[in-house]
Amino acid sequence: MNRVLRVLRRPVVIAAMVIVLLAVAAGLFWFQPWKLWVDDTVQEDLPAAVASDTSAPADAPAASRSPAGPRTLATGKLISQEHATSGTVRILQGADGFRVLRLEGLDTSNGPDLHVWITDAPVERDKDGWHVFDDGAYENLGELKGNKGSQNYRLPPDIDLARYKSVSIWCDRFDVSFGAAEITRT
Repeated sequence: MNRVLRVLRRPVVIAAMVIVLLAVAAGLFWFQPWKLWVDDTVQEDLPAAVASDTSAPADAPAASRSPAGPRTLATGKLISQEHATSGTVRILQGADGFRVLRLEGLDTSNGPDLHVWITDAPVERDKDGWHVFDDGAYENLGELKGNKGSQNYRLPPDIDLARYKSVSIWCDRFDVSFGAAEITRT
């Protein structure tokens, strides 16, 4: 026992243990493996600016106002790439021009640094998601709010939707697409 304690007190052994502990801490921070077992569910309603559009002015009599609802500009179905992913994508516009990208019924893995991208790259079904969307034009719509559920992402007012072909659940940390949808104009 004394011999083991003497070996453990050597500066080289102490330095090696510190290095191993730092490497483990860095690995945990970088990969965040606990997210494999933790789901973040988000259930958002449509934003008020899109959901409450009316076909008549607000000062018109209530009987003449009928909800027009949002106009669907594009739709898509999410497919799996690096991680199992399912759900649908809709791009909606209200009468006032307010546009949102809506993920509905999203179900994907949780992970570090996930974002929602709209891109000009086509969805390649036979690719596993590595480096498929970061070579061309893309717009980062923000961090993924949750890996399950329905959620909204406001589109910038000046974005030209004709330029973009797909949506990706993108992991910025590892440059990989968890899942993607080709968007089709309606």
